[in-house]
Amino acid sequence: MIRKIFAVFFFYITANFFCQQKVSGTIMSENDMVISSVLVVNMANDKKVYSNSSGEFSIEASEKDEIRFVKNGYERASRRVYNLDVSMNVVLIRIPEEIEEVEIVSVTGNLSKDSKRLSKIDKKEQLQKDIGLPKPPEKLREVPAELNRVLLGAAFGSINVQHVYDLISGKSRRQKRRYKYEDIQLDITWIRNRIDDEYFVKNEIPAEKILEFLEFSFIVKPEIRSYIKAKNINRVMFNLEEVIPVYVERLKENTKSTE
Repeated sequence: MIRKIFAVFFFYITANFFCQQKVSGTIMSENDMVISSVLVVNMANDKKVYSNSSGEFSIEASEKDEIRFVKNGYERASRRVYNLDVSMNVVLIRIPEEIEEVEIVSVTGNLSKDSKRLSKIDKKEQLQKDIGLPKPPEKLREVPAELNRVLLGAAFGSINVQHVYDLISGKSRRQKRRYKYEDIQLDITWIRNRIDDEYFVKNEIPAEKILEFLEFSFIVKPEIRSYIKAKNINRVMFNLEEVIPVYVERLKENTKSTE
């Protein structure tokens, strides 16, 4: 009996050891230039790393895991792991950037007055409304299955077998989680396309912590994302400046605790 227990325990430890392997690779641009500080995410285990100054990365993965690569100013890329022993070479395509009108806003120091001045709507969006231009199409996505809809359909004698399968298999839950992650990354990209990294660095936020700071800002001030949807960069910056001192203080406390 003891031998059987030991054998099972040994098998579990061995299997777990071999499952926790890593896939490595290099991230390049379409012009064969290395790209550093690329966010590398394993969608299966939610592990995250950044590529180093040589564009190299190494992340825990198993075969068939999906690895996603996200970088401000570049199209997002995904790769499937088929062989952990083979280096994964990834090429990111740069996104053409539209140069927007730069508006210089002076701040009086009066929070009430400044907040009203900064709560301006996007001029381009207002123009589209004035002349009746249609909005660009929303992202095409498969609608995740909902339990209440399945139950309602069953009550009327109509059962969507695919939706039932999606709920049981967990596909619906994974879809919602993926869509939420993608929406957050799009909002972060929108901000970083309009605010240079130097702005954050000057405010004591290290370049490698900018993504973390923006995610933290969305949690502390969820309304920031509504201003992104309204394309109101001034209002976004106004709210970010209120979060910066909170985040920097936490960053300093964490640094002290690790020393």
